[in-house]
Order: sequence, then structure tokens, then C-alpha cells
Amino acid sequence: MSQFKALLIKEYKEAFRDKRAIMVAMTMALLAPLMIFVLSKTMIREAVETPPIYIKFIGAEHAPKLIAHLKKDNILNFADVPEDDKRLWQERDVKITIPDDAQKMMQEGKPVNITLSADYSEKALNSPIRRIKNSVNQFSQTIGYKRILIRGIDVRLLQPIKLIEQDTALPSSNAMFISMMLGLYLLMAAFMSGLSVAIDSSAGERERNVLEILLCQPVSTLKIVLAKLCSASTISIIGVVLTLLLTSFSVQFVDLTKIGATFSLDAYSVAVILLLLIPISFFASALQLFVSFQAKSFKEAQSTVSMIIMLPTMIPVALMFIDDKPPFLDWLPISGQSLLMEDIFKGVPINWLEVFATSGVTIAITGALVMFLAQRLKSEKVVLALS
Repeated sequence: MSQFKALLIKEYKEAFRDKRAIMVAMTMALLAPLMIFVLSKTMIREAVETPPIYIKFIGAEHAPKLIAHLKKDNILNFADVPEDDKRLWQERDVKITIPDDAQKMMQEGKPVNITLSADYSEKALNSPIRRIKNSVNQFSQTIGYKRILIRGIDVRLLQPIKLIEQDTALPSSNAMFISMMLGLYLLMAAFMSGLSVAIDSSAGERERNVLEILLCQPVSTLKIVLAKLCSASTISIIGVVLTLLLTSFSVQFVDLTKIGATFSLDAYSVAVILLLLIPISFFASALQLFVSFQAKSFKEAQSTVSMIIMLPTMIPVALMFIDDKPPFLDWLPISGQSLLMEDIFKGVPINWLEVFATSGVTIAITGALVMFLAQRLKSEKVVLALS
């Protein structure tokens, strides 16, 4: 036990000695809350507010009532654009073309073909185009209803079945964009925070010949691996805790009531999330140590281990596109934690069987990596980077 304690103290001193490396390790914990705050503000503003849209009308004089209706929806003529926004809307170049015979076709009860021209691939135009289409369709529907009423027909005949929607989701479920981002950032924090420590204590020590001297001491390789694992995992857990706490604090300044949503994490939810992510932190550090020791140099270890960061991003994103998820995904590392965190953020009752199952599988895989790595360190090929 004294040997392991000495090794652990040595690893902690090495980890916390480089202040710049620690700051880089905490980058995700510091940036994630800021990114969630900014994205949440932006998404709520786009969903709730209706900023002015400026369109170049061609033939506006042929449909004055349509122009007036669009103006009520804050869809204005390009001639009225402020000087500060003129360049922006000039580049967006949104046009509506109204044919010369629009009024004649309207009087005859025939459809009028109005052309909306815009770059539909431009993401910034998604919301304006949607608002323009909705406004024009609403105007067209209003005219249609009036024509039917003039002919003495009850407009309710057009809707024989009325669907009444009842949303049974909890208010916290309406803030799923925050939940998805937070879950993704927490998993990334678990993998990224301890990354530099894991690489330095493995490939870095080998290049500095520290590992060779350490293995010459009368201490088992298992204790050496466990000390390095605990050191890297500690930094990883600190990153996860900071991400969770800072995000919970920053979201308080986002007015989610505008979209009828709420988001809050009580002590119980935080405890369960940490219970899920602590095994992931150990799993990530063990995987990074394992891959680093297989590399022949420090640079090779950096490039190889950096690929592992893709796991906590690819798996949760892939789960979003799977409607009928296989049951085994609830038990696997990363996917199991991601799905359970999603339920926690929604306010769904926690399935403790899945919590212990995915944590158990994660710990088992971590233990297997540690045992295999301890066995590999007995080989000169690994220690001297000959393999």
C-alpha cells in the first residue's frame, strides 16, 4: 500500500506541476457552459422573436393587399432597409415576383403564381424563408375561406376532423437542445480533461526515460498503471464536475419560459450524473493510457489518442438517428451513459438496473484494459518502444 501511495503522489505532482497543461485540460469545462449559453440565447431568439425581413418585390403594385399582409408579419420592402443592414440583405438577395395579371387572375378566381427567389442552401435564410412561406400561405388561406363564405358554404366543412394535441412531455423536456449539448459536452470533458496527463505519464515518461527507471524499482507494473490511471482520471473528473456546475449556473441566465421550458439540476440528478460519468472518466483514461503505450513516440501518441475524442461525439450523435434502439445499447459504455443522461434531463424516473449495468460493463472493460496494460509493461518491446 505504501508503494502505491508513493506512486500516486508522484503522479499527482507530475500532473499538477505544469499549470498550462492543467488549464488546457480544463478548456472544455470553461468553454462548454459559455457555448451552451450563447447557443441557447440564439435558438430562443430565432424561435420567439420575429426580426424584420427585407425583400426585393417585383410587381408589388399588382398585389397591394398581400404586401400589407406581409408588412403586418414584419416582412418589409427592401427599399425600407436601414443603412446598417443594407449590405446584409443585399447579399441575401431575397426576391418575390408578382405577375402583372395578378389582380385580374384574383378577380376571376384563378390561382396566382408568385415566385420566391432565394438561396435555399444558406442557413441564415432558413428562418426568413419559413416565415415568408407561412405568411403567404396564411394570406392565401384567408382569401380561400372568404370565397367559400361568399358562396354560402360553411368553412368548417373544409375541416371535418379537428385534431386536438396534448403534449404530455414535462417542461424540462422542451429544453432538449440544452440537454443534448450538455450531455455531449460532459462526455467530451471526461475524455479531453485527462488527455494530456495520460499521454505525458505514458509516452512522455518513456521518452524521458522515467518509465524505464520506474520499472527497475521493486514495484509491480499493476501498481504503476493504477497510479497513472488514478492521476489522469482525477483530472478528468474535475473537468466533468466543473462542466456540470458551470453549465447549471450559466443556464440560469437563459429565459427558457419564452419557449415554455425549464431546465434545472437538483443535487439528486447531479449525483446520478456523476455516478454515470466517474466510470467513464476511468474508462477514458485507461483507454488513452493503453493507446499511448502502444505508440512509438510522444507525437505519435498525441495524434493517435486524439482520435479517441471522436468516440463521445460520434456515438451520441449516431443515437439521435436511431429510432428503435437495440436494448444492448443501454448497457454499453458511452451509449448507455448518454441515453440515461437524456432520461435524467427529461425528468424521466431513473432505471437503476441500467445505471448499474452500464457502469458495471464500463468498469469491467476498464479493469481488462488495466490488467492487459500491466502485463504489456513487463515486455521490453513496450517499455523501449520497439513494437
